[in-house]
Amino acid sequence: MTPRARVEAALRGEMPDKVPFTVYESKIPQCAVERQLRNEGLCIVVRTVPVVNTITPNVTVESHIFTQDGVRYTRTIYHTPVGDLSTLTRPAGFTSWHVEKIFKTPEDYKPLLFLIQDRQFLPNYAAFERAQADFGEDGFFRGAVGSTPLHEIMVSMMGVETFAIEWVERRDEIMKLYDALVEKLRSLYPLLADSPALAFNYGGNETADVMGRERFEKYVAPHYDEAAEVLHKKGKLLGAHLDGNNRVWADIVARSGLDYIEAFTPAPDTDMSMADAREVWADKVLWINYPSSVHLASIETIEETTRQILRDAAPGDRLLVGITEDVPENRWRENFLAISRVLDTDGRTPVAAS
Repeated sequence: MTPRARVEAALRGEMPDKVPFTVYESKIPQCAVERQLRNEGLCIVVRTVPVVNTITPNVTVESHIFTQDGVRYTRTIYHTPVGDLSTLTRPAGFTSWHVEKIFKTPEDYKPLLFLIQDRQFLPNYAAFERAQADFGEDGFFRGAVGSTPLHEIMVSMMGVETFAIEWVERRDEIMKLYDALVEKLRSLYPLLADSPALAFNYGGNETADVMGRERFEKYVAPHYDEAAEVLHKKGKLLGAHLDGNNRVWADIVARSGLDYIEAFTPAPDTDMSMADAREVWADKVLWINYPSSVHLASIETIEETTRQILRDAAPGDRLLVGITEDVPENRWRENFLAISRVLDTDGRTPVAAS
C-alpha cells in the first residue's frame, strides 16, 4: 500500500498492511533522512491547503510590521463599519505568539460580532485537488473545520483570563458571539462535505482545567455531532485534536460523532494510557501523537515504547502513529528511523494480529 492509501484505510477503520506512520508537514525538513523515511512508508500530513477559503468582504484589513528591541512584531488592524479591532503578534519558530488578542474591552463586542457575521466561505476545491495530485501518494491532505465556537472565543479572541471575567460579567455578550459562530459553521459544513477532502479536524487543544467537563459537554461535543451528521452523509470523516488530559471527558468523546481522535498522546505525557484509550474509545480510530517526552530517551526506550503502543492497540486496526509536535533537532532523525523500523516489523498486520 502507498503511504496515503495506508492512512485512508486506517481512518476508515480498515486493516492496512502495517500501522501508518505520519508527520505534520511542518515537523520534518526535506532532506536525505526524510526521503528515506518516505521510502519506508512515512506519510506527510499536509494541512496548508484549505478546501474552503474564508473572506470578510465588508472588513478592511491592514498589517504593519515593526521591530522593537530586536523583536519583530506584526500589528493587524480590522476596520469594520462599527469600529476597529487589532491584534499584535510576534514570531516564535514555526508559530506566532499573540501579544495582544483581538478582544480587549467590552467596546469590542460590537465590531467583533460584525466581523463574525461578515464571514463568507468559498470553495477552494480545484486548488486542493491540484496540490494533492502534485504531492503524490506520500502525502495525505487533511481538511479542517476550525475551532469549536466557545474555544475560538475563549482562546483565540479573548485569552483565558479575559474570558473568565467576561463569562461572569457579560455572558450574554459572549453568547451573542457564540450564536453567530454557530450559525456560520452550519453554513460551512455542507461545503466541506462536498469537497474532495476525506477527513477534517474540528477544534481540539482543549484543556480540562480550563474548558471543564460541563462546558465541554454543553458547548463542544454537540458541534462534533452536528458536523459529523452532515459529513457522514457524504462519506467524510471527522476528528478532533485532543492531545491533553482527556480522562475527565473520555466518556463524552466516546459517545460523540467523532470518527477519530487525532494527536491523542498516551502516558507518560497525559492521564490516559494507550490501553485506556483503546478500552474507552473502542470504536474510534486513534491517530496518536508519539509521546513527546520519550523523544529524549534512548533509542532502545523509543523502540520498546513503540512496541508497547502496538501491543496495547492490538490487533492493529484503527491506529495511526503520528508526530504532531516539535522534536529536538538533534534527535528527530534517529528517533523517527527507530519508530519506522518497529512499525515495519511489529506493526505489520500478521504481527499485530498475532
